Amino acid sequence: MQTVTALRAAAAALPGTQETFPFGLDTLVLKVGGRMYALIGLRDDPLTLSLKCDPARAEALRAEHARVTPGYHLNKRHWNTLTLGPPSPADGVAPLLPDALVLDLLRHSHALVLAGLTRAQREALQAGSS
Repeated sequence: MQTVTALRAAAAALPGTQETFPFGLDTLVLKVGGRMYALIGLRDDPLTLSLKCDPARAEALRAEHARVTPGYHLNKRHWNTLTLGPPSPADGVAPLLPDALVLDLLRHSHALVLAGLTRAQREALQAGSS
């Protein structure tokens, strides 16, 4: 889960995921029902992933992991930015985030956005994935 390829594969497994580039070719935006749930900084080194998150959980994650920070250019109450990939000298020695945590947070973000869609939108997505 520390590469763009792995993130795209994990996202593709989530119902209704669409890949878009509304902010240019540097940022891959993952959407469900037309709403963003993840942003991948394709040219960021190290790789970054911004995800929607429950506010209380977002704060707890930031306190626990040096590689989880408030969402870059996003509502900092509801979004976190995760720094992935190998550490750079600027990071110091912050340990990598476990792949299981990154996958869990990707699914959590998708579920939050999915829950915010109308019932008709959710049913249409469900019908499209069966």
